[in-house]
Amino acid sequence: MTETQRFQSFEEFWPYYLSEHRNPTSRRLHFLGTCGWMSSVAVSTAAHPVRFPLAMAGFAGVLWHGAQEEQDGPSLKHIAAMVAIPGAVAPVTFPAGVIFAYACAWAGHFGIEKNRPATFQYPLWSFLGDLRMWSYMVRGRLWSGDPLEELGLEDKWRRTAPEDVKLTTHEVGVAE
Repeated sequence: MTETQRFQSFEEFWPYYLSEHRNPTSRRLHFLGTCGWMSSVAVSTAAHPVRFPLAMAGFAGVLWHGAQEEQDGPSLKHIAAMVAIPGAVAPVTFPAGVIFAYACAWAGHFGIEKNRPATFQYPLWSFLGDLRMWSYMVRGRLWSGDPLEELGLEDKWRRTAPEDVKLTTHEVGVAE
């Protein structure tokens, strides 16, 4: 995948998403962040039992619509609506959950994985990928090891030296 090419479906994106979450500690931070976000949704629902579930239905609709268009590029209008609609009903708890989730995830990416979060290029598919990863983890999977190996997915993104950089034993002075 080059800079100008984009994934054309979430299913094509999913193995790449997992490749950006190879470190188990990073995945655990994502799990913690998602649990925090879900807790903010639960608290917001308890505080606003009619309006907040309706706002989350709007959130889900915007997410679904935006995810259908993610292959064309990130949609700031969808992201803004996904924060604004529930945030209008629960202006403290919902945004706090979003901030907590991103803080945990970005600590994993910048502090542990040393990579750039996929959310910058694919924000909606990254959110869906996080929920899918969380669902595996809540069922006891992906807590250790390489997530692509555990799920039996092809690994096209292993970070290795390019073919033209690998040296033969002769080139490094090792007797054959």
